[in-house]
Amino acid sequence: MREDVEFDANETRLRGWFYAPPERSGPYATVILAHGFSALKEMGLDRYAERFSQAGLACLVYDNRNLGASDGEPRGEIDPVAQMRDYRHAVTYASTRADVDPERIGIWGTSYTGGLVLIASATDRRVRCVVSQVPYIHGIETSRRTNTPEAIQERLNLIDAERESLLAGNPPQRIPICAYDPTQADSTPGNRTYAFFHAFDNNSDFHWPNEFTVRSLELRLEYDALSFAQLVSPTPLLMIVAGDDEITPTDLAVSAYDRALEPKNLHVIPGDHYRPYLEAFDESSRIACDWFVTHLGVT
Repeated sequence: MREDVEFDANETRLRGWFYAPPERSGPYATVILAHGFSALKEMGLDRYAERFSQAGLACLVYDNRNLGASDGEPRGEIDPVAQMRDYRHAVTYASTRADVDPERIGIWGTSYTGGLVLIASATDRRVRCVVSQVPYIHGIETSRRTNTPEAIQERLNLIDAERESLLAGNPPQRIPICAYDPTQADSTPGNRTYAFFHAFDNNSDFHWPNEFTVRSLELRLEYDALSFAQLVSPTPLLMIVAGDDEITPTDLAVSAYDRALEPKNLHVIPGDHYRPYLEAFDESSRIACDWFVTHLGVT
């Protein structure tokens, strides 16, 4: 029941999959899904889409621009504003399909896109329901919580040097997304990140390059979903938060939830950032699925 699809996003072709729910006829209530920082659709989004489609929801899953099967240059550049706008392009594409009910479209995001769906749903009333999972909420505040002052300054120096290099006409510099540190426990955020991404190394269907552009660090400073949290209402909002998240800090996610207005619901999964994807996948997918089914009117 999975169809390869592509659509235009401001002159950039985004590619992914459309899942039609089995043994049902359209037009369908539909959920749009995109992955977090640098991750590709094959890294678990198929599992969420399969779970949702079994409950009667169609799903549109796509790779973010500059990543995976989607077009966009420079490769590996992660622009939160452009990614947020691409949710709106995805809503437009879904709305034009004869098998989609344009009055029953929801969006789902996780980690880096978990905050972007707050902005997208606040600025696009075609979105009728939203699920934000372990959301990245604010670029500068997240950096302050997850880095030492020395590390922050080193990163700012790297950004400044890249600005000058690009001005001089040099190609974008790329740096690794993650690395394994044998001196740290496997449960540390860095090693959990490494394990999550490299668990897909032997999958021959796609290639995930462990790199992103330095300019992505600069663009991340512009990330601010916190200011939009209270504007999501009246769109129903579900936030799924990890109780001990050191990557997208739990307190920032809860702050966004506290700002949001009704209707809303908060579901906390004990553990770290990756637990909703991995050990608690059944829980996170069930809670999200129930929210979409309820608020998009699937019977």
